[in-house]
Amino acid sequence: MTATSAPRKPTASTRAWVMLALGVAAQAAGTLVVTAPALLIPSLHAHGMPLVTAGFLAAAPTAGMVLTLIAWGAVTDRHGERAVIAGGLVLTTLAVAAAWLAAGDTLLLGLAFLAAGMTSASTNAASGRVVVGWFPKERRGLAMGIRQMSQPLGVTLAALTVPVLAEQAGIRAALVLPVVLCAVLAVCCAIGIANPPRPARSDALAGDVENPYRTSGFLWRVHAVSVLLVVPQFTLSTYGLVWLVGLGWSTPAAGLLVGVAQFVGAIGRILVGVWSDRVGSRVGPLRIVAVSAAVVMAVLALVDATHLAAGAVFLVVATSVTVADNGLAYTSVAEAAGPFWSGRALGAQNTGQFIAASAVGPGIGALVGVVGFAASFGIVAVLPLLALPLVPRADRSHD
Repeated sequence: MTATSAPRKPTASTRAWVMLALGVAAQAAGTLVVTAPALLIPSLHAHGMPLVTAGFLAAAPTAGMVLTLIAWGAVTDRHGERAVIAGGLVLTTLAVAAAWLAAGDTLLLGLAFLAAGMTSASTNAASGRVVVGWFPKERRGLAMGIRQMSQPLGVTLAALTVPVLAEQAGIRAALVLPVVLCAVLAVCCAIGIANPPRPARSDALAGDVENPYRTSGFLWRVHAVSVLLVVPQFTLSTYGLVWLVGLGWSTPAAGLLVGVAQFVGAIGRILVGVWSDRVGSRVGPLRIVAVSAAVVMAVLALVDATHLAAGAVFLVVATSVTVADNGLAYTSVAEAAGPFWSGRALGAQNTGQFIAASAVGPGIGALVGVVGFAASFGIVAVLPLLALPLVPRADRSHD
């Protein structure tokens, strides 16, 4: 007798990995564009611009994204990923070029940044959709975990280049890299990206074409869970540095640790994605991540209240845990929405998260000012617990 070997899981093709690489690069370029205005604040303020005005300029790209994410998703559902990613990067190139030209006019600069956010939103839904389309279900958790690294990559690239160039050579010099990078990637994506093989709408099953928001509450529940879980994530990314400085850390050392924590969190997203592939579920790990997020935020509250040592270690762990849900929820939404609705569903997913994230800065800042960090972390720890009953009991997928 010969031993029967275990069935091999499907593997992704070389072409799928090329799609993933281009999707990550496109999303990182979009993140660079959206992040750059915030990193221009010191230079703008040094040249006489009030901080409030500079803050509005920094918020303009995010506002633009919120306005257009769902619309870009709808275009992706109708016309495919290649046209949206490549065409969106062309429009983003033009918008950032307009910002370069308008650098001396605050109003025009703000409008250009708003347009850059509106156009760069094209890469969000479309890059995730192309990954879901090219990778088999058993490898999507890993692929989406890698795809989620595009955000920290874009932020890191912006942090390393934009402030230095702005200080040394002015705002226009800081905007050259986003223009060139978006232009180059627009060409690369137009040549290299192929729309995943999908059935024609006329040949699809009725269940694949139906509006998933009307047939089930699954997507609504995942969106709500993600909104609640994004608050701990952005609380730490926004105020982690301030908290460390309050514990006695120098600003450069605290900034370095926050960067390390973000990198560790990016690796964690990949590991959680692999975990979801192995167990064959997205919502099961999502439920565990929600519980873990509540625990780590409660621990941070205890650390602050009791002045425990090793606060830095707890911050790194908490940062890693609170970002772990992103890839799980994103993959779950795409799989549940199906090939004809995933663009709009992913757009809605990102829109809800961006709206919640935009409220974290002023909301948590005001809360810390009234009750301090310990109580604020404790209050934030409640939100993942509220998300728990909303996590669906079972996955939904069109595969």
